[in-house]
Amino acid sequence: MPFPAPSQLRAAVIGRLRAAGCVFAEDEARLLLAAADSPAALEAMVGRRSGGEPLEHILGWAEFCGLRIAVEPGIFVPRRRTGFLVKEAAALARQGAVVVDLCCGSAAVGTALAAAATGIELHAADVDPAAVRCARRNVVPAGGRVYEGDLYDALPASLRGRIDILVANAPYVPAAAIGTMPPEARLHEPRAALDGGPDGLQVQRRIAAAAPAWLRPGGHLLIETGAYLAPRTADMFARNGLDPRLARSEELDATVIIGTLPGRSVG
Repeated sequence: MPFPAPSQLRAAVIGRLRAAGCVFAEDEARLLLAAADSPAALEAMVGRRSGGEPLEHILGWAEFCGLRIAVEPGIFVPRRRTGFLVKEAAALARQGAVVVDLCCGSAAVGTALAAAATGIELHAADVDPAAVRCARRNVVPAGGRVYEGDLYDALPASLRGRIDILVANAPYVPAAAIGTMPPEARLHEPRAALDGGPDGLQVQRRIAAAAPAWLRPGGHLLIETGAYLAPRTADMFARNGLDPRLARSEELDATVIIGTLPGRSVG
């Protein structure tokens, strides 16, 4: 049977994606058609998407803050709302600021920060070797470095007390709620990138506790969190010696707690 004409093919792909429950079937069909270099490749890609695999894993990239961020199967896909974390961090980043993207995943946040705030010294870290490999594809071209390890254990000691901006999109979904997440997330993204422990604050708690030792006086810790968790995240910051404030975007349904280490930077 001859290969269908482009208009017929596009309609067929849209139909299959709609039947699979893809809300933005038209946009996804356009991207898959542009990415496929053969009918066999297109069939495989549409089959993967119809089976529930994230579009970004299939394409090999995610759109984030106007950039194409490299992602791979098994890697956390950056969410649109996390662009608000980037915006808030960029507003604080002066020329030459030392910036660390902790729990970086693909390092979408750090990479977008490097594009939005010129002249920063960028570092990123994650405990997952696959995430670190993916992050290096994004961060190294942006002039940054990526480390593998558990939170601050991954960072070189030379950064202690020197960090101006510490950003973390740490997992904050309570463990019991993981099962209610969309299949794209709970079946195809690493649980460690989603699971915030029994109360959703397990990883945030560890980040906040050690942050004062790593921040420069006057430096900032920024953590994305759930709106319902925000008061507890802010209290956690305060109990660890950081002056907290809340930033909120209703448009993106995004909440960021910003904690500043008291003192005046001499650097």
